[in-house]
Amino acid sequence: MRISVSSDMDEPVARLVVAELRRRGHEVRVHGALAPGADPQWAVCSEAAARDVAAGTADQAVVCCWTGTGSSIAANKVPGVRAALCTDAGTAEGARRWNDANVLALGLRLTSEPVLKEILDAWFATGPSEDAEDRGNVAHLERLDAARADS
Repeated sequence: MRISVSSDMDEPVARLVVAELRRRGHEVRVHGALAPGADPQWAVCSEAAARDVAAGTADQAVVCCWTGTGSSIAANKVPGVRAALCTDAGTAEGARRWNDANVLALGLRLTSEPVLKEILDAWFATGPSEDAEDRGNVAHLERLDAARADS
């Protein structure tokens, strides 16, 4: 799978995200503080990773900032992106299942190595729900994106 990763800070957790994704066999593209010479501002680098997903040059993305909040907000401004801030495996599983999230947002401040691995395990083990209500909610989000693009 092709995964874009962004971080506004070159922190051990951000480097671990990249290393762990590569160890799992994913093709990783980096943005922000992880890419020499790139703009490390959380809004800019999170947008760049999210645009990779929207454009289809990445299947998913992981965006990081100190709390994860800013990176998730920036990613969610890109039409077609459903970013979820996940602090544990249960939230990651729910985000994939019920929200068909395609961008994982992480906080650098509190994410430990064991928790990161649990989050990634849950994220990649879970696919989108086929339940009609869940699909209807995701379709509603897609209509919101389309309406925003038309305005």
